[in-house]
Amino acid sequence: MKRKMWMPILAAILWWSTPDAADAGAFCGVGGYDDCPPGCCAPSGDYCQARVTHCPSYKTVHETVWETEEYCCPQTVYDTCVEKVPVTCTRTVYDTCYRDECYTVCKPCYKTCYRTECYTVKKPCYKTCYRTVCCKVRKPCYKTCYRDVCFTVCRPCYKTCYRDVCCTVRKPCYKTCYRDVCCTTYRTEYDTCYRDVCYTVCRPVTETRCVDVCCGEWKTVSQYIPGPVVERCVQDPGHLVWDPNGCCCTYDPGCCRTVKVQCPGRTVCRKVWCPKIVKKEVCCTRYVQEVKHCRVPYTVCRQVPCTTTKRVPYTTCTWTCETRVKRVPYTTCHMVRETCTKKVPYTTCTWHEECVSKRVPYTTCTWTCETRTKCVPYTTCEMRTETRTRKVPYCVPRQVCETRYVSRTKCVPRTVMVKKTRCVPRVVCRQVPVDPGCAAPTCCAPTCVAPAQCAAPTCEAPH
Repeated sequence: MKRKMWMPILAAILWWSTPDAADAGAFCGVGGYDDCPPGCCAPSGDYCQARVTHCPSYKTVHETVWETEEYCCPQTVYDTCVEKVPVTCTRTVYDTCYRDECYTVCKPCYKTCYRTECYTVKKPCYKTCYRTVCCKVRKPCYKTCYRDVCFTVCRPCYKTCYRDVCCTVRKPCYKTCYRDVCCTTYRTEYDTCYRDVCYTVCRPVTETRCVDVCCGEWKTVSQYIPGPVVERCVQDPGHLVWDPNGCCCTYDPGCCRTVKVQCPGRTVCRKVWCPKIVKKEVCCTRYVQEVKHCRVPYTVCRQVPCTTTKRVPYTTCTWTCETRVKRVPYTTCHMVRETCTKKVPYTTCTWHEECVSKRVPYTTCTWTCETRTKCVPYTTCEMRTETRTRKVPYCVPRQVCETRYVSRTKCVPRTVMVKKTRCVPRVVCRQVPVDPGCAAPTCCAPTCVAPAQCAAPTCEAPH
């Protein structure tokens, strides 16, 4: 990075140190101040200010640039939707009911009984006894001894030597040549043909038909219910009777009798369902098959032969003989005798007799008779009669009104935002350098001698 910063500074120093560059200057001879009169350079005061006054200025240039811009626009898309239309219909439903039914079964009843049986067994009785036995045993006693043995060995001694060998080597020289070969290639050409294809489509047909719908309404009905008939005791009205004994009138009450009297009734209101059948129009959609034709393109390809000439390289080989000298190693070997000593082990054996006593076991067997008792099981079966109840199913039909749904297809529009691309102009401003020395009348006056390569007619702002 430091090297890149120093490179333009070093180039500027070398360029300004050149006499031709100092005379020519920069910006059409403005950099040369030797030939200018004192009046032109008087306002600057020194070299630095004179250089600053003659530096180029900049002007703003407007350019139109076309850029790509994305924008969204609405677009209507139709979606195919399937809706379900309710249709009321009546169907028969069978309910399963159960009734109780009695039946008789014979159930076996098994019973396990036991009886006692006696039997005799012979049981062996084993007994282990021991006897003492004396025997003589020879026991070996081993001892390891060593003796010195001298032997001679031959040790090989190897030495590597070299000798020069001349050999002839054949070196191949390869050369690539070319020859023209005619070859036939095949080019594939495609042709588009059309054929008629029949296909079947289903066209929906909507029909309206009348369906009997079972409906009704609830009506309020008033009903008079008479009161119950009860027995009541009623007494007839009495009357006055002349009593001759007392010389006065006495009251004689009436007779009591039982009379049936009806109590007052009551009015009852109840709701009654009044069914009725209504004709209702239902839209039904059915599909009719139609056969349509369309042209389907298909591609046919064929091979077309083409003759081309190509250069085929081939390689020729020539052999060159060369004589080379190489050093071949070989190994010499001579044997050196050496005397070595080693210890060889050997074993000696002596026998010792010993008297050993040991106990030898032996088994005796005696048989003992025993009487045992065992329980032998046996099974008895007895049949018992039982009365059981089972559920017998039977079907009861009833009418049920249900609503079914019929599918109907329709198109629903919706708006979708689609992205598109367009070109939009944009004005770009940029700074263009303008030489102030050529624009000022004082610097380009006839009194200012410009270098030869920057004439007065060519002093104009760069584009």
